[in-house]
Amino acid sequence: MEEHGRLKLVADVALFSGDRVLLVKYKDTYKYDQQAGWFLPDDYLRRLEHPEDAALRILKDQVGLDTVRIDLRLIESFEGNKAWHLVFHFAATLRDGSAPTAGTNTAAMGWFSVDHLPDRADIAHEGWALDVLASLAKPPEASAHIRSVVS
Repeated sequence: MEEHGRLKLVADVALFSGDRVLLVKYKDTYKYDQQAGWFLPDDYLRRLEHPEDAALRILKDQVGLDTVRIDLRLIESFEGNKAWHLVFHFAATLRDGSAPTAGTNTAAMGWFSVDHLPDRADIAHEGWALDVLASLAKPPEASAHIRSVVS
């Protein structure tokens, strides 16, 4: 019989304003594998929480926004750290002049030009957000078929 490990359901949101994307750092990095670098705002899904509801919660809790329209752009599946990860990548555009405000666990927020993102070494999980943003930049029909392998 095959042994099954843990399942981690994750949602993240690439929030854009013009040609910039918002990245965050967390105060308590425990549930982020003790990573201190930049992230797209993300979190685990709560039990029975729909991924879209999780993305909206993430925006509200981490960056103080609750009127943003989100779109599911990519679902990523991989195994890492003895767990199967299923990640729902959402994208949103800040259009109404709203300004993000740091949530209780958000240590820092920064708007970065999509053409001048932080170095891979400064992004959590070996630059994972850069890979996600590169996938999101592809036409939807191309990014829908991306598979990830993480050891």
